[in-house]
Amino acid sequence: MAGDVNLNEMATAHETLVLEGPDGVGKSTLAQRLSAQHGFRVIHSPRTPDHLDLATRYREILGGAGRILFDRCFVSELVYGPLHRGRSRITWSEALDLAESVIERKGLFVHLTAPAPLIRQRLLDRDGEAASLDEVAALVTGYQRVFTTLADYTKVLALDTTALELPSAG
Repeated sequence: MAGDVNLNEMATAHETLVLEGPDGVGKSTLAQRLSAQHGFRVIHSPRTPDHLDLATRYREILGGAGRILFDRCFVSELVYGPLHRGRSRITWSEALDLAESVIERKGLFVHLTAPAPLIRQRLLDRDGEAASLDEVAALVTGYQRVFTTLADYTKVLALDTTALELPSAG
C-alpha cells in the first residue's frame, strides 16, 4: 500500500489529517515529517483524564482555524477504551459527529497499520518494553474494525507503514 500512496499529494490535498493506529505504528514520525513539509499544526492526543469530555475537546479543536494534523485522536478511544477499560468514553454517535467535522475541514482519516510483530519490535526498540504480541494484535484488529465502520461514512486511507522509512520519533 505504501508504494501506491504519494504522501506529499495526500498532505497537499487536505487541510486536516487524522493519523491513527496502534502505538509504535509510526504516527508521530509521520506527523513530524508532514508538519515540517506542509505546515500542519500537530495535535498529539495523549490519554485524556477520565473527568474530561472527549467529544467537546475534539469539537473545540476542529472548530479552530488552520491546517491540523492529529497524531492520535478520538478514534483511538474507540479501540483502546474497550480493550483497557471495558468501554469507550466516546459513543459511536459522537465519533461520527466528529468525523463529519473532520470532513467539513477538508480532512482525511489515515489508518496506519503494520504487522503486530513489527509494531511490537518497534516499541521494544523505542521504549525498551512493549505490550504482549497478543495485545498488540488485538489493537491492530481493533483499529481494523473501527476503520471498517468509519469507511462507511467517510474516506479512509489505509497505509501499511512496513515499507515506509520511519525512524522513531519517540
